[in-house]
Amino acid sequence: MFHLKEYGTDVKTEILAGMTTFLTMAYIVIVNPVILGAAGVPFDQVFLATIIAAAIGTLWMALFANYPIAIAPGMGLNAYFTSMVLGSGGAIDYVTAFSAVFVAGLIFVLLSMTSMRKVLIQAIPENLKHAITAGIGLFIAFIGMRLSGIIVGNESNLVGLGDLTSPPVLLTLVGLMITLIFMSLNIHGGIFFGMIATGIIAFFTGQLKFESGFMKLPSLPEGIIVWNPLEAVQLVIEFGLYGVVFSFLLVTLFDTTGTMIGVAKQAGLMKDNHMPRMRQALLADSVAATAGAMVGTSPTSAYVESSAGVAAGGRTGLTTLTVGILFIIAAFFGPLVSSLSGVAAITAPALIIVGSLMIGAVKHIEWEEFDEAFPAFLIVLAMPLTSSIATGIALGFISYPLMKIFKGKWKAVHPILYIFAVLFAIQILIAPH
Repeated sequence: MFHLKEYGTDVKTEILAGMTTFLTMAYIVIVNPVILGAAGVPFDQVFLATIIAAAIGTLWMALFANYPIAIAPGMGLNAYFTSMVLGSGGAIDYVTAFSAVFVAGLIFVLLSMTSMRKVLIQAIPENLKHAITAGIGLFIAFIGMRLSGIIVGNESNLVGLGDLTSPPVLLTLVGLMITLIFMSLNIHGGIFFGMIATGIIAFFTGQLKFESGFMKLPSLPEGIIVWNPLEAVQLVIEFGLYGVVFSFLLVTLFDTTGTMIGVAKQAGLMKDNHMPRMRQALLADSVAATAGAMVGTSPTSAYVESSAGVAAGGRTGLTTLTVGILFIIAAFFGPLVSSLSGVAAITAPALIIVGSLMIGAVKHIEWEEFDEAFPAFLIVLAMPLTSSIATGIALGFISYPLMKIFKGKWKAVHPILYIFAVLFAIQILIAPH
């Protein structure tokens, strides 16, 4: 079924590769409920929704696309989801926000089935893509520092350094150090094992308690949150969430595409610089994003941590089948995950480290070309300072064509980008955001 001989692999190698990939990305099961929980979504709902989205996307990837690329709710967009709800002053609840994710997922499904996906990806300048990745990295690293108390509010300067001698901050710093050691030693699953090590320290210092046990049957207390496309679209229109939908769609689209191509290249699965079965692979992510929004999680994405499984020998969908099964098994450990996610110091190092990995994208930006560099700079700067991925993208997409016009290079800008610039200008100046 998986053409193991054709790809020069075997069952044992693929299963071990799947276990490796799962361990490198298992932190999302703990981190995602923490982030979305701040928006008021019940823990059990997010926990199981995270697993449902990951299982659907990863199993689809295994059975229909036959790639060793795992899918799960993406970092950054979950934080943006929460900041959007909290920043609305009560105007937007999480049901409305999930409606925006649901609409973005449906559009992504349609794009994945047409050539418009390729046109959209090619229209966006590479420098802006790299800037968005870097900006999201700063955004989630800032959230990790804020949740842990390393950074606190400051009346005179907006933010300031927290009390480094407080137990939660000390535990965060120790956990960060341990995780960095694991990462420096190139230990697969370093972030996950770092969280476990921090959890053990938290338990013996009295900061972690397992009052509800370790296992129970999974449940969705809110049931299916969003299911009617017409109602979802109506909510998006009512609250003017066009920029939000576009941001979810845009980041998911090129982030997923870029990750898939990168992992496929690493595994030697590209043919004539083309990724076979690309449509099926993108459908795995878009279907997972849509299903995840229905039950209560932010958009999914292909995980770059899949490269750890590829490094361990994974070449086919049997790797991702293993990952999907392990996610399903994890669904029965809700109380354990709830206890771990209840201690910010356990999850904060993961946010900070993932952020540091994402900021590396700035090295690909053409800083010597000012008309390319400044729009990218605006994106990177605005995302963490406004706590909005949409605002960062908007500023970059408005300034980019303007800079090109001033430089006399207006013909070099794809027509779609001019349309985006006008729409984002309207979004920022007129519609609520």
